[in-house]
Amino acid sequence: MFNLQKYCSNCGNEVILKFTEGRDRIVCEHCEIIHYTNPKIVTGALCVWDNKVLLCRRAIEPRKGYWNLPAGYLEDFEKAEDGAIRETWEEAGTEIEIEKVFTVYNLPQANQVYIHFLAKLKDGIVRNGEESIESGLFTEEEIPWKELAFTSSAFALRKFFEDRKTGIFNTHLGTFPEK
Repeated sequence: MFNLQKYCSNCGNEVILKFTEGRDRIVCEHCEIIHYTNPKIVTGALCVWDNKVLLCRRAIEPRKGYWNLPAGYLEDFEKAEDGAIRETWEEAGTEIEIEKVFTVYNLPQANQVYIHFLAKLKDGIVRNGEESIESGLFTEEEIPWKELAFTSSAFALRKFFEDRKTGIFNTHLGTFPEK
């Protein structure tokens, strides 16, 4: 549940896990500092070009060799949409235009929140970034559903194809495991 630190970054004494403020928290009893932990934000994009979506085959762990929407951890001082643009460039060597927040997907057990934006490729040119074995554009029928790396990508893709039928692209909220 927690990535437990052993020592207080304020005074250097050992910390403990203690129930305070309504939940278990990392606390230094010496200087009375509460060390709050927060989930990691993962940002990415569901990119569309000519009725196809962009997928990248991962060149890194976890899930090396599996397909994924381009996404990665948001960096310090970065806006979520800028992170999605950066990650898409790093993984597929392509430029995008962000349209809207498309999915917010919670993984509480992994302490992560995914934000996928709906985006358009600027020119349809897709390359392999350093974190991808290969990148490509796929129709709905071509999606390698059983080879998707993460449930967050599968959720976003399912919602995209459902919304495409109506032509109205909503923002969707999901949580793993899905019910």
